[in-house]
Amino acid sequence: MKSLYTKFVVVTISIMLFSGLLAFLLSNVYYQKELKPYNDMKMTAFARSIASFPTENPTVDLESYLQNTSTIGYQIYLVKETGEDRFFGAPFRDQHLEEQVVQSVLNGKEYHGILQFPHKTFVTGFFANELTNTIGVPLSYKGGNYAIFLRPNIKLLFNEMHLLFATLLALTIFLSILFVLLSTRYLIKPITKLTTATTALANGQYTIRLDHTRNDELGKLSESFLTMAQKLERVEETRKEFISNISHDIQSPLANIQGYTALLEKDNVSKEEKEEYVGVINGEIKRLSTLTKQLLLLSSLDRNEEILQKKVFNVSEQIRLLVQNYQWQLREKEIMLSYALPKVELKGDSSLLNTVWDNLLSNAIKYNKTNGTIDITVIEQNGQVMISFQDTGIGMSKQAQSRIFDRFYRVDSARTRTIEGTGLGLSIVETIIHMHDGHIHVESAEEQGTKITITLPGYSS
Repeated sequence: MKSLYTKFVVVTISIMLFSGLLAFLLSNVYYQKELKPYNDMKMTAFARSIASFPTENPTVDLESYLQNTSTIGYQIYLVKETGEDRFFGAPFRDQHLEEQVVQSVLNGKEYHGILQFPHKTFVTGFFANELTNTIGVPLSYKGGNYAIFLRPNIKLLFNEMHLLFATLLALTIFLSILFVLLSTRYLIKPITKLTTATTALANGQYTIRLDHTRNDELGKLSESFLTMAQKLERVEETRKEFISNISHDIQSPLANIQGYTALLEKDNVSKEEKEEYVGVINGEIKRLSTLTKQLLLLSSLDRNEEILQKKVFNVSEQIRLLVQNYQWQLREKEIMLSYALPKVELKGDSSLLNTVWDNLLSNAIKYNKTNGTIDITVIEQNGQVMISFQDTGIGMSKQAQSRIFDRFYRVDSARTRTIEGTGLGLSIVETIIHMHDGHIHVESAEEQGTKITITLPGYSS
């Protein structure tokens, strides 16, 4: 299995090679379409000037003149109409030239060998030291007709440039590969650390250090990974906390049921005591039933089951009926409850939303103080319905407010042993409200009470 580093290096170098090949092919097209005609035109003009000089100056020795011209960087082939020929300058690698071409130039026509040279790559096309890759022009000298063919002596003109270009190409390839290796190691290093961190996280190690100060995608990835690790750590802590709480919430009623069942088996138990014991047992069974119902409801909501049965109903009337069911608890704790419940209609699942109001009201009573107050209001404005539950209870810290909707979370682990609850109620509330496209806002301060406001889309009849 190849490492990411190896893959990155191979892909990068492959891209470099492919880009170089593509650039070479595009350059070749440019040479064939643009540079080769330009070179042909330029060399034709130069050949004409060379041929015109001895014509205009017949006293010049033609061979000496051509010999001197060849020394400045040209290869020249001279043919007389009598059939005699001679080469000046560096020899041609291929001296083949068709007779009809020579005869055509002797007859006064020009030969454009550079332009007509076969479409090979510009490296071979431009540097091909062949007699066919020349410019041919007619020359008149002392009453005789000549054909002169010439081309640049590439070796003489560009020999040092060949070495320079070869050195530059070799250095470019070497340095490119070197920098790819170094830069790739720098780029892959954070990913390697992330891989190590992932392994550590999988083994339950949540304290992870990563460089998240980079201003690039890897920096954002590291920051997201750290956030994920923190959330996983919190989930793990919540899981352990839930196991502890749920174990207590299950074990406590079971222990009470077992204890009171044992008392009922005694022969000297009076009728009044039996009724009391049976009442306690039934109460503990109810506690267990409530717990299992909440777990089943939350499980159904998690699976996104099609449990919503929306219909239009009077939410104020629903809350008013709920308050009546809690009158005995309010009197028992001497809590004053006030409400403003004008007729307001909602379209939603009345059963699930009743679960929301039930949880909020029971919490407001459970965490309230003796002789405290609860205020419930329903307001409809701007196409939205706002339902708020405000109490004068124990309140919550800022830290607790950020977690109250976490599943199984209970505000005070020490206090949860005396105040009944599973830590599932508000999680259920949040899930149901989100399913109805609403949101929840919490305002609270320790020892000063809590206000929870639910906002839902209104219903227009």
